[in-house]
Amino acid sequence: MSILVLMRHGESLWNRENRFTGSIDVPLTMKGRAAAAKAALKCPGLKFDVAYCSTLSRAQETAALFLEALESKPPLISEPSLIEKNYGILQGLNKDRVKATYGEDIYNLWHRSYDIGPPGGESLYELGLRLHPFFKQVVGEDLRLGKNILLVAHGNVIRSLVMLIEKLDSQAIAKLEVGTAVPLIYHLDEKFAVIQK
Repeated sequence: MSILVLMRHGESLWNRENRFTGSIDVPLTMKGRAAAAKAALKCPGLKFDVAYCSTLSRAQETAALFLEALESKPPLISEPSLIEKNYGILQGLNKDRVKATYGEDIYNLWHRSYDIGPPGGESLYELGLRLHPFFKQVVGEDLRLGKNILLVAHGNVIRSLVMLIEKLDSQAIAKLEVGTAVPLIYHLDEKFAVIQK
């Protein structure tokens, strides 16, 4: 049995400003840094064999602070397929302004739906096409070897992985919220079956 911890990065500058961040590299706030370290309190004594994170700095710093607080020193590997979905024309825009401009229904469709992305951006389905092969092959091999794994990435990356692991449908995933710096702890067998969450 392996333990897999999925975690979204701590609060970023654009999270605080309520802007669509997507694949833009935006740093953590002081609050985000503190939350990343504090998240370790939810996993006392847990040691990891390997850690993966997005290549964006907010995920890398979150992973490093979390591991430091746990006094766990696994290899920390940056992986491009873990980058947040591209929000296309919405990247950098304030979410309230987008909602006011396009209406709540279109906003929700672009932001939360499974198979429709914003203009010039990715849907959750498209994100999964680039994300799931890495997860199934590389992380899957670690799970088969019985390793404890940390994966720190972004809200939609975590949603896509939760959808895969928990076998959620497109309706359920549209309602799933992923908080910043909140570890999701799964006990999995070598076939990704959830033994305990």
